[in-house]
Amino acid sequence: MLRGIDVSAYQSPSYDTDGLSFVFVKATEGRSYTNPRLAAQAKRGRDAGLVVGFYHFLWPGNLTAQAEYFLSKAPDRPGDILAVDWETTGEGTHASNAEKDRFLRRLKELRPDNRVVLYCNRSFWLNVDTTSYAGDGLWIADYVTAGKPRIKAAWRFHQYTDDPRDKDVANFASKAALLSWAKSA
Repeated sequence: MLRGIDVSAYQSPSYDTDGLSFVFVKATEGRSYTNPRLAAQAKRGRDAGLVVGFYHFLWPGNLTAQAEYFLSKAPDRPGDILAVDWETTGEGTHASNAEKDRFLRRLKELRPDNRVVLYCNRSFWLNVDTTSYAGDGLWIADYVTAGKPRIKAAWRFHQYTDDPRDKDVANFASKAALLSWAKSA
């Protein structure tokens, strides 16, 4: 299991990279929000030699505009991972299964050199998702023992805690294997 974290505007751009193999950086949300620390947080990960991913918090509607907005902010670099954060919005709504699937497929069309993964929590995966479509892999949030999410589906990444920060593991034998997977889109 490889160790990693995910960061957003709530975390410092000088986060600790010791022992990490990867980082996911929040890039955008909807059609107007951009993480003001995006560039600095991505640079920190790259400077430490981490595999870098970017995620977009998906809102219902305007999927093409959201995809284009996300990709206008996430660097166009082969080997980076693109993730879609699918959960309930601050307004208590969420993108539908069809919207989630279309968004993932649209990212794959627009960025064929990047792996695209779905992030959601265990409850969404088990109770809201009806298609089981996760693009190139599932990033599941379930706050239990690292690497042991309580799902039957294959997963690539597991967010297992948010205390004191979001911590993740990746289901790869080595950092080289993760990098090879990320670059083989």
